[in-house]
Amino acid sequence: MPLTIPKSSLQQKRLLAAGCGVSPAKPLPSPACAVHAVPDAVARHHEHAVAGHQCCSAVVQAVEAPVQTVWSVVRRFDNPQAYKHFVKSCHVVDGNGDVGTLREVQVVSGLPAATSTERLEILDDERHVLSFRVVGGKHRLANYRSVTTLHADSDGGTVVVESYVVDVPPGNTTEDTRVFVDTIVRCNLQSLARTAESLARGGRLSP
Repeated sequence: MPLTIPKSSLQQKRLLAAGCGVSPAKPLPSPACAVHAVPDAVARHHEHAVAGHQCCSAVVQAVEAPVQTVWSVVRRFDNPQAYKHFVKSCHVVDGNGDVGTLREVQVVSGLPAATSTERLEILDDERHVLSFRVVGGKHRLANYRSVTTLHADSDGGTVVVESYVVDVPPGNTTEDTRVFVDTIVRCNLQSLARTAESLARGGRLSP
């Protein structure tokens, strides 16, 4: 069933971040983190159990490209740098792209991180669901888990929902952490939209 999210609803889910076109959003509830602007059949993927030292959130992005085009970019667990501009490089350390595959990501300078080791936990080509968990590396986002789902909208485009849960680093507040991670996720999804829309117009995916 196609999903249509009003532009005003999309805007309300953004957190303010310079240069990323996001606007304030109310914190999602704890201890359960859920996204309510998606069909019930999909919302379960975005429900996270949140401990007292953790926070969670979700970002929604509309993409003017078919689901299959967007999914062809998202599902490439070995090539996140195709649209995640904070990723300098990535190489698979174990696995062949199936669930359980481990990748090591090198992060661009300027962020409080150097590397991130991540495990693919869900790859559902039928329902267009991908999830990964951070299991190691040199960074401050401990126990980070992300879930991304894709849904067709009524105009032939795609609605992307990405949610996450993560530990709040020592010395930081829940809101600081949420704003920081939301900013990165929002920038990634905006880049995903540009990449997929270019592909839909006949462009090519960067290796």
